[in-house]
Amino acid sequence: MWNFGRRKPVTYLLGEPVEDYPAIAPEVLRGHPLRITEIGEPVLHSPTRKVTEFSTPQLARLIDDMFTTMEVAEGVGLAATQVGSDLRVFVYDLTDEQGDRHVGAIVNPELEMDLEAEPETEDEGCLSVPGAYEPLERPGGATVRGVDQYGAPVQLAATGYLARCFIHETQHLDGTLYWDHLTPELQADALRQRDENRANILAGRHEIAIELEKTPAEYPEQPPGK
Repeated sequence: MWNFGRRKPVTYLLGEPVEDYPAIAPEVLRGHPLRITEIGEPVLHSPTRKVTEFSTPQLARLIDDMFTTMEVAEGVGLAATQVGSDLRVFVYDLTDEQGDRHVGAIVNPELEMDLEAEPETEDEGCLSVPGAYEPLERPGGATVRGVDQYGAPVQLAATGYLARCFIHETQHLDGTLYWDHLTPELQADALRQRDENRANILAGRHEIAIELEKTPAEYPEQPPGK
């Protein structure tokens, strides 16, 4: 029987299609959940420094821990500043509008936004502002250039949701949060949502860490500045 019009989703590892990729990235199983830094902490609001040494155990451990932390927080992207590191690294694991999965770790990323692409407005959140979502217009396309953890060149072009992720995470590494693009009214609303939802979000992270047989990260009872 012919099966017209159906397409099997593809998993792309740093832009390259791969077969039989596991539901949980291998890095998640190796890593440990770290506390996600929150808006107001200095590391989130400062530019990062480039990685100069590759293929090191320290860099591999950071990437593994970032993947684990992202999984525990049910995120689709995570910048190194969000686990307290000032290195220029981000990881991602998301499924796009076509059902394709995109996974990877990009070191020393540089961003080129496609300003000619149709802009898209979607609700956007951030693991460092837990529980808050606000509408934000972003360019509909972007390209990220950098290297992998071994120093090999990486160039990824993206549209839609993946482009939004690349823009969001690379800007994190420049010290800019999505919150910084919001109007004062939306900023206040995001903090209100954070205050209402933070306890439940952190409880969920704790439960997922336990399910993965990991030691949960510890968070302060109140967010910074409270």
